[in-house]
Order: sequence, then structure tokens, then C-alpha cells
Amino acid sequence: MAGYSVDPDVKFVKEIQKLGGESLKKCFQCATCSVICPLSSDEKPFPRKEMIWAQWGLKDKLVKNSDIWACHQCGDCSTYCPRGARPGDVVAAARAYAIREYAFPRFMGNLVGEGKYLPVILAIPLAIILLVLAALGNLKIPAGEIVYSKFLPIKFVDSIFLPFAGLAIISLGLGVRKFWNEMSPSRYRHLVGRNFFKSLLETIGEIVGHVRFKKCGTNVGRFTAHLAVFYGFVGLFATTTMVVFYEYILHRETPLPLYDPAKILGNISAIILFIGISLVIRNRLANPDQSSSYFDWSLILMIFGVVTSGILTELLRLANIANLAYPMYVVHLMFVFYIIGYLPYSKLAHMVYRTVALAYKRQVETIGM
Repeated sequence: MAGYSVDPDVKFVKEIQKLGGESLKKCFQCATCSVICPLSSDEKPFPRKEMIWAQWGLKDKLVKNSDIWACHQCGDCSTYCPRGARPGDVVAAARAYAIREYAFPRFMGNLVGEGKYLPVILAIPLAIILLVLAALGNLKIPAGEIVYSKFLPIKFVDSIFLPFAGLAIISLGLGVRKFWNEMSPSRYRHLVGRNFFKSLLETIGEIVGHVRFKKCGTNVGRFTAHLAVFYGFVGLFATTTMVVFYEYILHRETPLPLYDPAKILGNISAIILFIGISLVIRNRLANPDQSSSYFDWSLILMIFGVVTSGILTELLRLANIANLAYPMYVVHLMFVFYIIGYLPYSKLAHMVYRTVALAYKRQVETIGM
């Protein structure tokens, strides 16, 4: 009879527990989680196998497994678990570990993922912004009408953000590439990649409609909250694109009037994002049994910070309170930098990893692997 030798990675087990999977040792493999999960397939069920891999410290199996990204942490499995092992939280912790594992450079994943480094993480963009303002001689509160583009011209804002955005895209691309290579067996990679683009488009369509969130039963409020956050971001991205077009193509001056289409879209999107992230916070606080690690809360609070400071930046400008408006603008840029510059290392990266993993799963199911 063939045997299977297991060499547990105890450090990995402790990291999973630290990232929110404290309850993983309670699991006794009854498979209730796989039965109750509305997203688990009959052919390749989860998260039972993920729970045992986590318990045994089988990092290589768990981290590169596409099924951990199929879970949306709706809480159904945790609600019905007879042992209180909270499989959803364990799988979420595995995703957090995976983002850190595939981060490039790796030390940035550790910096952004650890709460003790948050002051340093936020001090970096703040210092850069203040240095640019000092070079422009604009460290003092300007007199007269509040015009942020004169305080810190858009071309200088772009010179700060664009290089870091480019680095973030490259870093995320390298991380996802490594994840893809480990997730997809080399002997099948040519088969998986044959019609992958079609699977990717289908997956994106599913994500746009938040189809999988609708299947969750225990925490149905997450659908509305996440949908609002998603489309709030989409709207703000579209607004930024319009403003760039105004600035560099039409050469229009800012601030834009409140009736301008870009301003209307931006304000509506900000309100939607504010409502969405507020609902996320409310749901988290209303469900104390749901594990929320620093990795979860850091992104939630950064999104809340960026939308709140953005709204206040506009309101303070309209109220002509210069002593508060300009500092708030600097704070807003600091939060924006966090969202963009640290994208590959924060929970926001899960959108890309999840999309690739779900497209891979869809393609694997299509070719019958």
C-alpha cells in the first residue's frame, strides 16, 4: 500500500492563523462546508480540502490552489460548521498569504501586510508630496480663491503618481505571472491558454454583475455593499480619465463647474463609494463572529479615508475654508497614493488574482482537466 509523507510547515500554519484563520484547528473534516457552499461544484468541491491543507501546513498545495479564489467569504460554511472552524475565514487568510507570497518585491508584501509598518507606509507618500510642495514654495496656505491645481499643479501630481502606478502594474503583473505558472501545471498550460481570453471575458462579465455574491445566503448584505464599492471605483476611474482628457487635450482649467459631466459623474461615484464602504464597515461590525484581520481592515479604512477626504476636499473648497481645505487635499492625495501605489500588496490585488483564478477554473472545466 502506497504511503504519503507529509512534512508540515508549522510556520505557515501560524501565519494562516495570524491572518484570520485562528479557528482552523477545530476542523474535523466532516465536509459540511463543501456541502453547504453554493459555489462549490460536485466535481471539485471546496473548502474541505483547503481546510486540511491549512491544518497540515501544506503551503505549496494551498497557496497555488485556484479554489481559494472561488470563495467569496459569504459565511455560509462558517454558519453551518458544527465545530466553529470558520472555513471561510481560513480560506480568506490563505488568499491574504498568497498575495504576500507572490508580491514583488516580497518585502513590500510584508510591509503593507503588517500593521506595525503602517506609519512608514503612509509617511512615504506624505513626505514625497511635501517635498514637491516645498520645491514649489507652496508649503504655506495660499491666499485668495482655493484652487488646488495652483497649489499643486496637475502635472506635478501626475509626476508623483504615474511612475508609482507604473511600478505597481509591473509588480502586480509579475506576481500574477508567478501565480499563474504555479497554478497551471506545465504539461497542461498550452491547453488552458488556448481559449483563455474567452474564459477571461466571461469571468469579467460575471464579476461585473457580482453573480456569485447573489448565491450567498447567510450574509446577503455583502452583495449591495460590494456592488456599490465596485461601481463607485469604476465611476471614479472614468472621472479621472475624463479629467486627464480635459487637462491634456482640451486644456481646460480646474476646478470644473459643478454642472460639468466629469464633476457630476465624480460626485455621484464618490457618494456611491461612500455608501458602499460604509455598508461594508457596518456589516463587519454587525457580524463580530466574522474574522477581520489587519489585512482586511487596512484596505477598508483606506478606501473610507480616500472617499471621505475627497468629499471633504470639495466641500471645504466650496465653503472657502482654506486653512482646512489645502491640508485635507494633501491627506486625500496620501490616501490615493496608498490605493494606487500599494495595489499589488494590499487586499485590492485580490480583484486581479481572483479574476485570473476564476478564468483558469472556467477554462479547466471547459477542457475537462
